[in-house]
Amino acid sequence: MEIKRIGETPSGEGPADYFTGRVRLDPLYSAPEPARVAMARVTFEPGARTAWHTHPLGQTLIVTEGCGWVRREGGAKEIIRPGDVVWFGPGERHWHGATATTGMTHIAVQERQDGSPVDWLEQVSDEDYAAD
Repeated sequence: MEIKRIGETPSGEGPADYFTGRVRLDPLYSAPEPARVAMARVTFEPGARTAWHTHPLGQTLIVTEGCGWVRREGGAKEIIRPGDVVWFGPGERHWHGATATTGMTHIAVQERQDGSPVDWLEQVSDEDYAAD
């Protein structure tokens, strides 16, 4: 058994290569091999979002605060609120973040494959972010 205490891992800023706007990353846990799960709490200020990306084994988002948007490639932009759980399948191209006027926090859960839980792609343009 291992207990990860709050504050043991410092918060970090979301890297500009993978995020637009102000984003705070709080790593929660990355299980040791042979387990593959990694978890983080991600807080987006209004207007902030991820770049387009995929996950080799999928991703689950658990919205804990605020109001946000998610979009998968070819789909409509969907609103998400506290208590909502979002699943993106393996390889599904998508982005997520806060709305233009309200911040949002979620817990992101994904599994590593060949050492990586995510494949980052291009930034979401302001036009794509604003589109319905």
